Amino acid sequence: MKIAPDFTLQDQCGEFHSLSQYRGKWVLVYFYPKDDTPGCAKEACGFRDGIEQFKKESIVVFGISKDTVESHKQFAEKYHLPFSLLSDPHGEVVKTYGAHSVFGVRRISFLLGPDQTIQKEYLAIDVVTHAQQILRDKQLLQ
Repeated sequence: MKIAPDFTLQDQCGEFHSLSQYRGKWVLVYFYPKDDTPGCAKEACGFRDGIEQFKKESIVVFGISKDTVESHKQFAEKYHLPFSLLSDPHGEVVKTYGAHSVFGVRRISFLLGPDQTIQKEYLAIDVVTHAQQILRDKQLLQ
């Protein structure tokens, strides 16, 4: 299995997160096009509504887009998002993970195992059911 590329990005609270800090934990890295758009809000709220189950499964959730830290802060506050939204304003991490497109950022996700290998890649995402799909898949991967 392929090791997920490391990154260091700032979240909506100004805190920096490096993927390598989370070695030993399951991590969901999800890329999304833009803060506070209908599809992105539905997807984020799915993770919000399932956060207790994500915590129970020891899955750390990171949302990444090219939006600014301030935009992420407003988005997180508006929808009460209890996980980190990471700002990649230059799109470097977006490109590294193949989440870029001519339109900006593609909606794709990666479920990483505790050894930071990519356990599952999600290229076709239903924003309403994505969070539950990840939780089901994690159960199957254990």
